[in-house]
Amino acid sequence: MRKLLALALPLLFLAGCKSAPPAPEAPRPGAMVDPPITYPARPTAAPAAFKIFHHGNSSFTLTVNEKATDDQLSSLVWQLRDAARTHSFDSIHIPQKQVDADGKTVWFHIYRGSKCAPEKYAPGNPPCGASYHAAADYTLDTHATPPWDKGVILHTADDPHPTQLWDPEAPYTPATK
Repeated sequence: MRKLLALALPLLFLAGCKSAPPAPEAPRPGAMVDPPITYPARPTAAPAAFKIFHHGNSSFTLTVNEKATDDQLSSLVWQLRDAARTHSFDSIHIPQKQVDADGKTVWFHIYRGSKCAPEKYAPGNPPCGASYHAAADYTLDTHATPPWDKGVILHTADDPHPTQLWDPEAPYTPATK
C-alpha cells in the first residue's frame, strides 16, 4: 500500500499542475477598457517662433505668438526634442550650457502670449488664476539612459487629457530632411 501511495502521490501532483498560465479574462460587458494611445504624426508645419521669457530652477518658460496653432506648437516641441537629442540647443537660441547646467530634469513650458507666462514663479496671485495655462510642455530627463522625454499639447487650462506627441518609452527617431 505504501508503494502504491508513493507512486500515486507524484502522479496526483503532476496532474494538478498546469503547464501554461491561464488565459487573461475577457473584459466584462460594460467594463471600462482604456483604448490604446495613438500618437499624432510629426507635423510638417514650421515651429512657432519663441522667446525665452524666463529661466530658473531647471525650467524654461517660452512664449509664442498668441495665434500660434497647435501644429506650430507641436513642431516647436519636436524641435526642442531634436535639439535635446543632438545637444544643439544653441542652434535654436537656447543656451546649451544652461540646459546642461540645470538639474536632472529640465522643463520647457510654452505659453501663447506672455500674460500667463509668469504663473509658475511670480510672487503673489497667479496672473491668470489658479489653473495651469501653458499651451504645450516638453520635459527632458537628462540623466536617463537612453534619455527620456515627453512632449504634450495642452488644449485648455489644467487639461486632463493633453495630446501626447510621442511614446516616451519608444526609441527616438530623428527628423527626416
